[in-house]
Amino acid sequence: MSPNPNNDERQSHHTPWWSWHRVQGRLRLEWRDLTEVKRSDRSWHMPFAAALASGIPLFVGAFFGRMDFGLLASLGGMVFLSLPNSPLQHRMMMLLAASFGMVASFAVGALTQFWPALMVLALTLIAMVVNMVCRTYRLGPPGSLFFIMAAAIAAYTPGTLEQVPLRVGVVAMGCLVACLVAFVYSLYMTRVAPPPPAPELPAPDFDFVVYDSVVIGAFVGLSLVVAEVLGLERAYWVPVSCLAVIQGANLRAAWSKQVHRIIGTAAGLLIAWGLLSLPLNVWTLSAIMMALSFLIETLVVRHYGLAATFITPLTIFLAEAVHLGQSDPTPLIHARFIDTVIGAFIGYLGALLIHNPRVRPVLSRWMRAVLPSRVR
Repeated sequence: MSPNPNNDERQSHHTPWWSWHRVQGRLRLEWRDLTEVKRSDRSWHMPFAAALASGIPLFVGAFFGRMDFGLLASLGGMVFLSLPNSPLQHRMMMLLAASFGMVASFAVGALTQFWPALMVLALTLIAMVVNMVCRTYRLGPPGSLFFIMAAAIAAYTPGTLEQVPLRVGVVAMGCLVACLVAFVYSLYMTRVAPPPPAPELPAPDFDFVVYDSVVIGAFVGLSLVVAEVLGLERAYWVPVSCLAVIQGANLRAAWSKQVHRIIGTAAGLLIAWGLLSLPLNVWTLSAIMMALSFLIETLVVRHYGLAATFITPLTIFLAEAVHLGQSDPTPLIHARFIDTVIGAFIGYLGALLIHNPRVRPVLSRWMRAVLPSRVR
């Protein structure tokens, strides 16, 4: 008796998940995501202004022989990236609010170094609150990333309690430089390319604003706990890597960001190692950091992995430039790669929790039951 062709057809439709065709399809999808360069209409003006906002403080610090102050002010200058595409008055209002958030995040992070038991709790709460604010006001990328980076770097920068007000003031000065650059840039750009009107903010959605922010903050705190348990030295990059991945718009985006960040970081560490091996002085270091800022803002809207290649040396310089040239950079490069892998992995686990259609409604319902009614 001849076999039933319908049975053969049904069996062909039930190919196992591990079949070679599915593996090939998955590999093609991963390769396309890894190599695709997106189109963007971002002109050179915005990356150039961003490089000025973070670079001017570096050259001022180099001129006065206080590169440590220049680096802190440059960190404050990163707030320029929070500038929205809106009318001039709305732009400046949002940027001033973001500057306050940057200064506050750095101040809280700087204070926690004197009470290490509070460091994890403080960074967790900062991540929650800053994400809630960014999501409520629909602040675009990079969102809360640099606020958390400022808090984490401050927490791992040793100093005395008396130095905290001075350091906070230097970061605030960097934010003011960014606001000045943003004002001049906006005067020009709103004339040559009139921006759209300020967007009307929709009513805050509990899951988007509260649930996601609580999970993000919890996993940022968890990543810091893991870093401390593993004894990672000055592991500020672990929570930053965690946040960069967990902020993906969906699970696929989070996975792509994780892959891009790990590969981009590995390539960026090679660039950083090469740069650190050069006989840099404060002037060449400032010029290199400005060039890195320009490249990052040019590439980040086109290919995140390429941008991560230059984000890595820039952040290493921001946090470690004061100590450069005092020792072999190889241990630092190795430590930053381990930090990135750990942070990206924990961030992807958090993204699984945020985007899981079965777990999300259950945890959201529990959260609504615990929180006050006005938050719900």
